[in-house]
Amino acid sequence: MLSSALRAVKYVRLDGARRGAIEPLPAELAAILGRNGAMTTTSPTIYYIIGAIVLVAIIVAVVVSARKQRSARLQRRFGPEYERTARQYGDRARAEQELADREARVRKFRLEELPAGARERYSDEWLQVQQRFVDEPKAALAKADALLTNVMRDRGYPIVNFEQRAADLSPDHATVVQDYRAAHEISLRSETGDVTTEELRQAMLHYRTLFADLVGNDEVRKQ
Repeated sequence: MLSSALRAVKYVRLDGARRGAIEPLPAELAAILGRNGAMTTTSPTIYYIIGAIVLVAIIVAVVVSARKQRSARLQRRFGPEYERTARQYGDRARAEQELADREARVRKFRLEELPAGARERYSDEWLQVQQRFVDEPKAALAKADALLTNVMRDRGYPIVNFEQRAADLSPDHATVVQDYRAAHEISLRSETGDVTTEELRQAMLHYRTLFADLVGNDEVRKQ
């Protein structure tokens, strides 16, 4: 390679009127340079590189588009729960993975609608809870929470800790899971007496919204 370069230098004339002019390289030397990296527009290598760049760009575009579609789908399905989870994790990618994991978990459940007889029975029990609220609001609130747990069990939801129950509800009952969280928080505080009568009433309204959604009884919502 060094001898080839030296031969190339001989073709640079630095004399008088033609100082700096470069004569064409011999065909042999030009061939050597071409074989050792002087890329020409006819070299197939450049097409390989361009093809690889285009392929990478397409893959990136597909991945970005898929992520945007996934985000939009999760936002539509989970509604306020999407934003709540994003705030909780402080990172949308992690939040979306959590929501996707919930979907995968719930798909494994054998969820069923309540039969007509069970809906009627539970609706009657709910009426009794509301009537009890007039004289014993705290006791009625605890009963409402227990009643909802029974409904969830009969629908096919695993009865685990509260946070997991709320997470399991969120894929199919996203619009009311916030009611469940709000009511449960007030119910817990009621055990220490740190609640007002108005807060207890609001908790019952939250429970009623979730109950009607789970049981599928629109009449309960109107009560």
